[in-house]
Amino acid sequence: MSLTILKGTVVSAPAPGRLEATENGYLVAEGGVIRGVFPVLPEQYAGAAVEDCGDDLIVQSLADLHLHAPQYPMLGMGMDLPLLDWLNTYTFPLEARFADPDYARTIYRRLAAELAENGTTRVCMFSSLHTDATLILMEELEKAGITGYVGKVNMDRNSLPGVLEETTEQSMSETLRWLEACGDFRLVKPMLTPRFTPSCSDELMAFLGKLAAERTLPVQSHLSENDKEIQWVRELHPDCKQYWETYAKYGLWNDRTVMAHCVWSDERERAAMRDAGVTAVHCADSNQNICSGVAPVRAMLREGLKVALGSDIAGGDQLHMFDVVASAIRASKARRILDGWETDFLTVAEGWYLGTSAGAAYFGEAPGFAPGNSLHALVLRDSGLPQPHPLTAAERLERAVYLRQKDAIRAVWSAGKKIFSRT
Repeated sequence: MSLTILKGTVVSAPAPGRLEATENGYLVAEGGVIRGVFPVLPEQYAGAAVEDCGDDLIVQSLADLHLHAPQYPMLGMGMDLPLLDWLNTYTFPLEARFADPDYARTIYRRLAAELAENGTTRVCMFSSLHTDATLILMEELEKAGITGYVGKVNMDRNSLPGVLEETTEQSMSETLRWLEACGDFRLVKPMLTPRFTPSCSDELMAFLGKLAAERTLPVQSHLSENDKEIQWVRELHPDCKQYWETYAKYGLWNDRTVMAHCVWSDERERAAMRDAGVTAVHCADSNQNICSGVAPVRAMLREGLKVALGSDIAGGDQLHMFDVVASAIRASKARRILDGWETDFLTVAEGWYLGTSAGAAYFGEAPGFAPGNSLHALVLRDSGLPQPHPLTAAERLERAVYLRQKDAIRAVWSAGKKIFSRT
């Protein structure tokens, strides 16, 4: 059985708002499974090889629970447009290019490599509506050692006619073809992906709900991101009082469901999420870039919802999850101002928990470097930063989040295997 022993300053997030640090500690994993963090190496490992990381930080790798893979080439573009205009002007024409498998291979290989070197090892990811490109994306993520879920997007209405569109019959038959073709992947699994309610007919939503139940498949989509989007959903589904009900009535609303944004989710919608076990994914960068608003993350946490973070590229302009954590903290401070200073902002420890342990929880992991978890970790060097005084591990992590340094990530482990190293 393979044995991995890392020595350094081990920092993890075992609970919301709490960091646990072991100076000169040892993180031990056997067969890719964490055995524990120890201040002194247990006798049973005496004589075993130790990867000494010196004074570097050893921290959990990150989880990105909402990003659009085919939008990767358009990072930083169209940021002056609201959501629906942005989709029609930039997003849909770009996604149409993924009908070309060679183009898809080139883009997705680069994306997978960048995720690995940035320390993002778990994902919930949208592909495009193209089956072959979706399989290529899964292949490239698997090769890079990234774990998680990928979805072939379903969108049989309100697309871009003649550029990016599929019929209901095509959407259903291609979804089945995709599911049959991706059974051999070990690290990357399928996730049903109705783009959002306006993109999917009632017939298609019913089909996806039935498929989710029959095959116990997870589901990802968007919820209450933008006020015009919400009004559009009301017009399309006058029988539903709120956006979430358009998913629930088709069986797409349960503890396997991931919903991105939830910017305008009120108390009733949040209660529906909590009661069903739905995971809300906060995408602070995107929500500000496309002027959607500031999600009520503190209210979600206080009310007991499951909340994780997403980059939402390319509505979000940063793929690196350190930046996403920092953006979530900044957004919470804006929310505090908007709420008349009555809402507490997120601390760095809370933001780090949302970017690591909270995302890992969707994949069945316990918080922090808990024994029994799969080894997902990265080694972070911060010695290039000026030192105002001797820093605690928590202060070092805070600076690493806010002052992301080029080449600071020295090594990354995903699902027990080292997938990236920098000499």
